[in-house]
Amino acid sequence: MKKISAIALAALLMLSLTGCDYLNRYRYPCQDPKNWEIAECNPPECEASQTCTKDVIIITPNTPEQETTNG
Repeated sequence: MKKISAIALAALLMLSLTGCDYLNRYRYPCQDPKNWEIAECNPPECEASQTCTKDVIIITPNTPEQETTNG
């Protein structure tokens, strides 16, 4: 009985930690679209730290923006 309750408690803790506001966070501030226009995310201020928007966001050919321009 103790083993079952320990497993249930562990599962509950794991599930509660998985939804910790992950979708609304960015590793770098310049990844957030709200910050793309600020000076800290545009050259020359961001070049030394390599946190410019162009450095922290990689656009692949599979993105919808590029698919529509390619025809």
